[in-house]
Amino acid sequence: MRILIKNGRLYDGSGDAPMMADLLTDGGIIAKIGAGLTDDADEVIDASGLAVTPGFVDIHRHCDLALMRDPDFGELELRQGITSTIVGNCGLAPVPTRNDAAFDEYMEPVLGEVVGGLTDYLSYTAALKAAKLPINVGYLAAAGAVRYAVKGFDPSPCSEDEINAQRALVAQAMACGAKGLSLGIMYKPECYMSLAEHIALAEEAARFGGVLSTHIRGEGNSLVQSVKEVIQIARAANVRLNISHFKATGISNWHSAVYEAIDCINAARAEGTEVTVDLYPYAGGATTLLSLVPPSLQQQDPAFFATDLGRDALKAELEREHEGWDNMAKSIGWERIIISSVSMASHSAYQGKNLQEIAGSAHPVDMLAELLATEGNRVGVILMSMSWDDVHAIANLPYAALISDALYGGGENPHPRLYGAFPKAIREWVHEQKRMPLETMIWKMTGMPADRVGMGDRGRLQAGKRADILVFDPKMLRDRATYAQPRQMATGMHTVIVNGVKAAQNDTVNCLSAGVALVK
Repeated sequence: MRILIKNGRLYDGSGDAPMMADLLTDGGIIAKIGAGLTDDADEVIDASGLAVTPGFVDIHRHCDLALMRDPDFGELELRQGITSTIVGNCGLAPVPTRNDAAFDEYMEPVLGEVVGGLTDYLSYTAALKAAKLPINVGYLAAAGAVRYAVKGFDPSPCSEDEINAQRALVAQAMACGAKGLSLGIMYKPECYMSLAEHIALAEEAARFGGVLSTHIRGEGNSLVQSVKEVIQIARAANVRLNISHFKATGISNWHSAVYEAIDCINAARAEGTEVTVDLYPYAGGATTLLSLVPPSLQQQDPAFFATDLGRDALKAELEREHEGWDNMAKSIGWERIIISSVSMASHSAYQGKNLQEIAGSAHPVDMLAELLATEGNRVGVILMSMSWDDVHAIANLPYAALISDALYGGGENPHPRLYGAFPKAIREWVHEQKRMPLETMIWKMTGMPADRVGMGDRGRLQAGKRADILVFDPKMLRDRATYAQPRQMATGMHTVIVNGVKAAQNDTVNCLSAGVALVK
């Protein structure tokens, strides 16, 4: 299949100014770029007045299972221009696993319903290769899943044999083609891991040339300390470091903590440690209900929270600050914690409401305890925790890439970033607020993230690169998803090409099988 794109304004994904040129694809590769191309083609696309860019590269989504489970997977991704993604983020992944209910329940708010038959990275890689993929998909080894496979949720220190078993699992993933290792130090079981344990796993990623992508321990009062922690891990392991969804949460930390953290990052970069960050274009994040519970209580059985002892313990712990853990109830308030998904039909009315509103005249801790007792961790939450000034400061960093951090846990009210992160960034930051030129924004969505995860054959419009290409009018590209109505598709994509195949045109997806597995 040969496609000739004529008369477009090409943004090549490098951050350089655009140029007027034609582009020819041939067999999934960009064959030529130049003025006045007259080569024969199976299809000619007139891009007069339109931007031609690389396909968007989202290196942080949680569609590990959705891509195998959901028959319409790819539609909302292609509609917003995403042609490649990386899964296995935040230390959370479906493999390796013990195939037990506790692990499945813990992952469900992030990954959605579990897919059977997956046990380790060999089986996941085989399933990824066998799947009909609408977009290109690579993955990271996930430290939390690795630790769970060896030790479950046991908080005790790992023995040397247990650390070596974890090393072997990370090495298996890297040998299968994983792009690196993700950490989710905020979450169990990683919150129980020692510095030495994290360094050991990061060394395996470094041995294969991978990246270390980290959900840090704390993004609020402990932000600076947590950034220093992952820099220490990266230095010790001699690995490239990317800090995922970098931000400062908690009202008392706004306009201050993030700038101190940036100073730490810049100092590390000046000393030779490769440190980068990514972010999403929203001031609210999304996570699981259990993240509201201090680590000291996360090991409790759900039934514990149905008792007076459990409720009293939870209330006492949430009324104080904790070293190394973000107490979101205290730092942002119950009215900023919104229930996004539940598993029980009897709780469906809670979706889209904040915990203060749901509790009514009762104490919000009592409502939190009820949800923990009846649903365990099968509840998703949205946290309105950030300052727009801080978000904008991060976006302007020359090493900050754009991501979505989209969760696929279901529910009536997912975070709108699932449907609209990339169009939203272009609409708001380029056109409405004029914070950066389009070529810079495109770079942060394409070439920059592709390079970060070793995807060097994508993310650029250059002869010889893979033909993942978008054609659109930047001023007409629209995100429609909001917190009130999140399940709204983006609009305005003229053409989406994945590996040389026209996958979507004029907001209609017509091919859900043009992607490939980015593995060995």
